[in-house]
Amino acid sequence: MLGRDRVNTFKKIYKMIKKYNTIVLARHIGPDPDALGSTLGLKEIINYTFPNKSVYAVGAPASKHKYFGTLDELPSNTEDSLLIVLDTPNINRIDGINLKNFKEVIKIDHHPFVEKFGNIELVDETSSSACQLVMELVFNTKLKLNKSAAEKLYMGLIGDTNRFLYSYTTTKTFDLVSSLIKETKIDFTSLYENMYIKSLKEVRFQSYVIMNLIVTENGLGYIKLDQELLDELEVDVATATNAVNGLSYIDEIYVWVIFAYDKQNDNIRVSIRSRGPIINEVATHFNGGGHMYASGARIKDFEVADEFIKELDEVCKQYKN
Repeated sequence: MLGRDRVNTFKKIYKMIKKYNTIVLARHIGPDPDALGSTLGLKEIINYTFPNKSVYAVGAPASKHKYFGTLDELPSNTEDSLLIVLDTPNINRIDGINLKNFKEVIKIDHHPFVEKFGNIELVDETSSSACQLVMELVFNTKLKLNKSAAEKLYMGLIGDTNRFLYSYTTTKTFDLVSSLIKETKIDFTSLYENMYIKSLKEVRFQSYVIMNLIVTENGLGYIKLDQELLDELEVDVATATNAVNGLSYIDEIYVWVIFAYDKQNDNIRVSIRSRGPIINEVATHFNGGGHMYASGARIKDFEVADEFIKELDEVCKQYKN
């Protein structure tokens, strides 16, 4: 049973969506499948429910996840528009958006709470993903779900749960996914190829990361990748940081992190994972954030990376002891 406050929040979100003719959907910088699935999935849901509305899913593209579809240009005038921010806990991580340029804001997020920035906020850190929250919203309002949107939501949820592996996968997660499949009859097995197929370059890059990973005595594994190295290995920054997901089962490390130079933004993109130590608190020290066991950040340079490494290593030491 849903609590009364939860039901009221769903109703308020639906009413606000119904109210606006122009709606912009945004998410965090460096998008992953959940960020893209929730924004592009909700865009299709709104368009399917209200065909006459203008709906834009915006943000920098991610070539690694181009199978989700095409992103939109931000409209030139948004003063009378609604902004829905998904999968983003704090303002400085929203990709390319100024909240002041919108009439009202809705926040839908499953990260630990960082700051309030929406007129309406649906924040639940017990939810496996932003896509799960969108599913829940749809099944508890008059929003309509089509097959294409369902595929995007499924892939986003799979990305954040790693195929239902992580601990924040709950019975509610399975109930919602079951309802999604029953209602839309998506061929979910065919979706995995898009998500997990890799080029030979990417596989060879993954091998390079494993062979050159530095491991501390406290169980921190890390690697720094500058532009020269990325060019030599023929990978972009998104592919580089995505390699963090391939280091999950190394017995000798508790936390692993990839630092990769982002040429377009002239900073270092940081992707961190853990199988025990809590890492999101460290990420927030460097203007990042995320979940307890999966976080990210953007930092100025590799000197700051050394400070980052010291803090993560200390967290590993405390956990180990």
